[in-house]
Amino acid sequence: MRILVTGGAGFIGSHYVRSLLSGRHPGYEDAQVTVLDKLTYAGNLANLVPVVQNPRLRFVRGDIADARLLAEVAPGHDAIVNFAAETHVDRSITGPGDFVPTNVQGTQRLLQAALDAEVRTVVQVSTDEVYGSIDAGSWTEAEPLLPNSPYSAAKAGADLFCRAYHRTYGLDVRVTRCSNNYGPYQYPEKLIPLFVTNLIDGQPVPLYGDGLNVREWLHVDDHCRGIQLVLDKGSPGEVYNIGGGVELTNRELTERLLAAFGVGWEMVSHVRDRPGHDLRYSVDSGKIRAIGYEPRVGFDEGLAEAVRWYRDNPDWWRRLKAAGR
Repeated sequence: MRILVTGGAGFIGSHYVRSLLSGRHPGYEDAQVTVLDKLTYAGNLANLVPVVQNPRLRFVRGDIADARLLAEVAPGHDAIVNFAAETHVDRSITGPGDFVPTNVQGTQRLLQAALDAEVRTVVQVSTDEVYGSIDAGSWTEAEPLLPNSPYSAAKAGADLFCRAYHRTYGLDVRVTRCSNNYGPYQYPEKLIPLFVTNLIDGQPVPLYGDGLNVREWLHVDDHCRGIQLVLDKGSPGEVYNIGGGVELTNRELTERLLAAFGVGWEMVSHVRDRPGHDLRYSVDSGKIRAIGYEPRVGFDEGLAEAVRWYRDNPDWWRRLKAAGR
């Protein structure tokens, strides 16, 4: 089995690569893995250090929007798992045009390369943000796409290209839509690593608005197991929500992090809410549970592990924050 992992040096992609090469996915112990990553600010070769010496790993630096490169790299692979994306909502608000080349055009070119190279299966890693915001209940995969940020709009565009390539050309594309991820190696612009690293340094944490926005939290290891399950047992052309089952307001999450450091609300800096801030995300994971998915990492356990990891690996995140990337 040969798997091409695009965006495999990022937070979630590198976790998938590390777990794949460490034999944690039965039946893939001998898988050959090619990582294709542009190494933008969020792509980091340090994320692959634990497996960099593995003879089954090949790294290619490049852009999924580079059709010529894809034509060279894609042939010979049995599957492609696409993590490559610009992901941060705040960055999409200040620079929306930057999100189209990778998230939309890059995905289309990757699908075309897969079709041309006769790759058996493509798994597109997407997000619950394509659904918009939900006041009550949870989204099923049948919900319409109603993105509210330039980031989620670009991801929705990619999802629609996946649908089109399956319907028009018969390409076996499977889409996953996850809730908010957390865990080790997450770039420190995201809420949990930003708050944790600020608190380690004795700095205040910036809480948007009233802090009542609700997110469903999913440990990166559970997410990657769900992705692998979709690759193994999913159906062509289908979409699968992957949720962690734990919903918290940002205020509640902040309280847990403050408690982990033994500090109070004096460490919170209230900042103006960002434009178009979705109030609540919640996915119905019944479809993927039907093929065997079950989250294993309890939120308290996973959060404590993440805090320990950032405490124990200051060189990893201090360099990134100092660079201001």
